[in-house]
Amino acid sequence: MLTKNAKSESVGFTAEEHAAMKERAAELRAEGKTGAKKADGLQAALDSIAKMAPEDRVLAERVHVAVTANAPGLSPKTWYGMPAYANADGKVVFCFKNAGKFNTRYSTLEFQDAAHLDDGEIWPVSYALEKWSPVVEKRVADLVKAAIS
Repeated sequence: MLTKNAKSESVGFTAEEHAAMKERAAELRAEGKTGAKKADGLQAALDSIAKMAPEDRVLAERVHVAVTANAPGLSPKTWYGMPAYANADGKVVFCFKNAGKFNTRYSTLEFQDAAHLDDGEIWPVSYALEKWSPVVEKRVADLVKAAIS
């Protein structure tokens, strides 16, 4: 469920979504060493998102929701301080690079060589994100599904 922040009119995690993520992190820690590592990765990614400027945070939160809904096998973590999602081998499939981190005009969703987006001899691996919409959500979901196929 999306909520609007009265100050910025931006959309972010609901209180229920925050609570669910914290519960999942606790479950992972309870699983033992491997689970604890995944829980730490999730917490690090969420902390990275929380530190972002509001415009970037909204996009990163929505990307996180899209990833967890469409690729539950990927593990959140940080990569160079950015929220990233790794496969079972621990290789980063893609990351969210927020505009504020590098003073750029847009955030990007950047796919790494572990992503299966190959299309002939040339294909895009970075996508600019300026605003979240149903069209963007569908495109991100499609890219995430393709990346892990």
